[in-house]
Amino acid sequence: MTVTAPPPAAAPSRPSGPSARVVITTLLATTFLVKACGFAYDFLGYSIGAAHGSTAAGAALTVFGVGWCVGQLVSGAMTDRIGARAACTAGLLLAAAVCAGLAVASSLHALLLLAFCLGCTMDVHRPAVSAQINDRLTNEGARTRAQGWVYWVSNVGLSLSSGVGGFVAHAHGYRFLFALNAVACVAAALLVRAMLSGRHSTPRGERRHEHATYAQIVSDPRLRWMVAAAIAATTCAYGLISVLPLVMSTDHLAPSAYGTAMLANSAAVLLLSPPLTRLLVGADERVRYPIGPVFAAGSLILGAAMALAALQHTTLGYTTAAVLMVPGEICYSVAAGAFVATAAPPGAIGRYQAALSVAGAIASLTPLGIAGALNAGGRPLVAGLLITSAALGALACVPLSRTLRTSPTSAPA
Repeated sequence: MTVTAPPPAAAPSRPSGPSARVVITTLLATTFLVKACGFAYDFLGYSIGAAHGSTAAGAALTVFGVGWCVGQLVSGAMTDRIGARAACTAGLLLAAAVCAGLAVASSLHALLLLAFCLGCTMDVHRPAVSAQINDRLTNEGARTRAQGWVYWVSNVGLSLSSGVGGFVAHAHGYRFLFALNAVACVAAALLVRAMLSGRHSTPRGERRHEHATYAQIVSDPRLRWMVAAAIAATTCAYGLISVLPLVMSTDHLAPSAYGTAMLANSAAVLLLSPPLTRLLVGADERVRYPIGPVFAAGSLILGAAMALAALQHTTLGYTTAAVLMVPGEICYSVAAGAFVATAAPPGAIGRYQAALSVAGAIASLTPLGIAGALNAGGRPLVAGLLITSAALGALACVPLSRTLRTSPTSAPA
């Protein structure tokens, strides 16, 4: 059984300018640069906590999550309306300004405002990246593979940022990290501006999608079930940067122990992504398995690995759990990429990707809840909640698979 795809139609005109290979390479390089130097997100809580206490740090992370939800909705709509290059460039420059502000601000009120703005701008490139991939690549499998590589470089960059940033912050301080993040965002914006082509004309048959509202997009049952599954799965996936620091700190492990676990996760992503991607996406560039089961498997693996992490007490145990979750990350990335590549109608790709990104933003609001569960019921309660979240994500894939099979816009690939 294979993933469904839209029936054959007249091929839309492709934009002139750099080749598809150059565009995809630029998008991957931009994504990696933003994630690998995304120190502001990784160390926002640490920085504010050190200066204003843990309560202020929790408030900042919550405000950040709210901003993330808002930013994804806005960036998705702007990508579809003004084009990927313009939306991505503007968003990255705004992110650079926010990071520069974090490098100099000291009052709590200013930091909370900047935390919200950071959430709004930190992931603005993702809808634009997805839109460009779907615009440049005509083959369904090639789109899915490219979307998978975007998630892959994102995970590697995030792991490197968390692992290396701790050592840099120890030597030079948090403000230096935020300044580096600002420079990286400017460099990424210049790269996007130089290498990607501007907005191209949309074929007449596709224009009816161009100004679709979020209300119209959310009416798609496939998207609703995919977002529900994604919220549950990413709650487990974000355990890498929410559960691990909390439980490792209760074991009085040094920050370098957390860096070790993150770097091990990054190395595992590098090693396992190529073979597992080849297993899921065949040589003919078609996805070998349906989206629903692949996503469900990823959700369950992520939940099991993070539940295991919640019960550990040694650096080796935490590192092992961080490595075991990697197959789940890869299944999630391939399934999410396949969904965007096949389900999003022309002119709404940015907003479909934004909806999935909002799912991740909602999952990022869980650290306070995890901390409360840790205080109320200890590690077993945290592990149980993670397993429950993973199971809910897998269960949501049942109606998701049904809607993908019965969608009137889909036919067997």
